[in-house]
Amino acid sequence: MPLDWTPFVELVRRHQRFLLMTHVRPDGDALGSELALAAGLRQHGKTVRTVIASPMPPRYRFLDPDGTKVERFTLPGDAFRNVDAVIVVDTGTWNQIGDFGPFLKTLDVEKMVIDHHRTQDDLGGLHLVDTSAEAAGRLVYEACMALGGPMTSEIADALFLALATDTGWFRHANTTARTFALAEELTRAGANPNVVYDQLFEQNPLGKLRLTGRALERLKTTANGVVAYTEIYLSDYADTGSMPPDTEDLINYPRSVEGVEVAMVFIEQTGGAVKVSFRSRSKVDVDKVAERFEGGGHRLASGATVLGSMDEVRLKVLDAVQQALR
Repeated sequence: MPLDWTPFVELVRRHQRFLLMTHVRPDGDALGSELALAAGLRQHGKTVRTVIASPMPPRYRFLDPDGTKVERFTLPGDAFRNVDAVIVVDTGTWNQIGDFGPFLKTLDVEKMVIDHHRTQDDLGGLHLVDTSAEAAGRLVYEACMALGGPMTSEIADALFLALATDTGWFRHANTTARTFALAEELTRAGANPNVVYDQLFEQNPLGKLRLTGRALERLKTTANGVVAYTEIYLSDYADTGSMPPDTEDLINYPRSVEGVEVAMVFIEQTGGAVKVSFRSRSKVDVDKVAERFEGGGHRLASGATVLGSMDEVRLKVLDAVQQALR
């Protein structure tokens, strides 16, 4: 059922200064949604600051080459207090907004979430959530249309990035006829798919390719070949000349193994934890698996960060996946 964007339009009309945030380790949907919404709000004369609570992933630096569009949020965050409203896009959970969470709790301003994930926390404001949307970018498109602004090439380019990345460049199960219709509209409005694709997939640092090699070397299957997983350790970054954002696409390799239903990548984190990315081909709701570890996402794609060593986390997560398969 389509969302009623009236509360969003009224929020925009009431306020002048907006702060936009998304999840840590932002992907193309998160950054594209933020940038498109910021441009849409500025069309209506609003003052907008766009922030992230983790470093800008290198593969997305082409979106902001001079570092003026997206600011890095760090605590205590006093420089970001002079706002009237906060809008969080592409997530609605505390653990996904990192250090911005404690700061948000202290802000006595209106708050809104625009998201397409099933897992939601109470961030202290209105949640506009549509889990049927293939990307948060679609919801930002609807929000911009509700405001009545023209679809500029700047907005279209950012939204195409969001749409294309969260559908796996239009190959994942969340891709529908509506997805292609929106992609056509954005392209007609000035989006450049060839430029986006080239920047994302054909400009790989050598370290990222070496890290991919490590992941392929460690690729394993279990449960009679129905589950596949691989692992990345903190030491791998120095060994290969890579960095944590270079892990973003690794989940595609275990998922691509013939006969696999559930794929995972275990990524060691600082502070004694492991980030787990889950993908399901169709039968298993990996969102429910992730929720067992205080994570979440979508039925076929989700994630969680689990305290413990690699061995401990692998054992617990594989057991949970086995239970889900049964």
